[in-house]
Amino acid sequence: MTSDAATTLREPPVLLSEAGDDGVLVLTLNRPRQMSSLSEALLDQLNDAFDKASRDRSVRVVVIASQGRAFCAGHDLKEMTARRHDPDKGAAYFEHLMGKCARLMQSIVYCPKPVIAQVQGLAMAAGCQLVATCDLAVAAESAGFSTPGVDIGLFCSTPMVALSRTVSRKNAMEMLLTADVIDAHRACEMGLVNRVVPDNALADETMALARKIASKSTKTVSIGKEAFYRQIEMDLGRAYDYTARIMVHNMLTADAEEGINAFLEKRQPHWQDR
Repeated sequence: MTSDAATTLREPPVLLSEAGDDGVLVLTLNRPRQMSSLSEALLDQLNDAFDKASRDRSVRVVVIASQGRAFCAGHDLKEMTARRHDPDKGAAYFEHLMGKCARLMQSIVYCPKPVIAQVQGLAMAAGCQLVATCDLAVAAESAGFSTPGVDIGLFCSTPMVALSRTVSRKNAMEMLLTADVIDAHRACEMGLVNRVVPDNALADETMALARKIASKSTKTVSIGKEAFYRQIEMDLGRAYDYTARIMVHNMLTADAEEGINAFLEKRQPHWQDR
């Protein structure tokens, strides 16, 4: 075995995946020494994981967690800087990398399963973008959020897309222009996260939320998630026309029939996920 092969074998995986019997898939960013920054390898594995989770009928909810003192520090700047020695100063590689990141964020939105961020420590730049992109977010009291690109001459333009669609314009612009770290409680006030919990309760609280959602009909949830993101970009009239059609489609599903009958009969529904 060559020394390079031995080194590769000793390196831990950059993404851990654990699927429970409860339908919750936990994807854990595993680059603690690099503050779980989004290397190209990690982006590739996350994209692959979401492709598989979207098709896997046993997965009902996805949780994104992280190992170490940070949730995610954004892109791996050392990895990116090394490509400045390319003949084009890294332009082609930077475009390639940003495309992978954009694909990941859209994969989360288009994934038919709800996605929850479990945030401990700092979520910075693309890490903050990741939190803003997830459908829900639970943060530890010690968590912090920032888009610090302006401090290093690289405005957080792609994180801005998710951030500006999650919090108000003025709150987004303040984060983008000042690079200040906001604490978890302020992030909750702004709507960047759903709830703030004690650090030692983060995993339990996140899993409780995930399992609650996982107990619902996956057919109903997937219809609702897709409709939410489609209608939110429409004007009022188009949104009502579109969601009225969705309601009719949803009403004709087996789970809607079962759920309504269960409600009228005062019993628990038995979902068929169709």
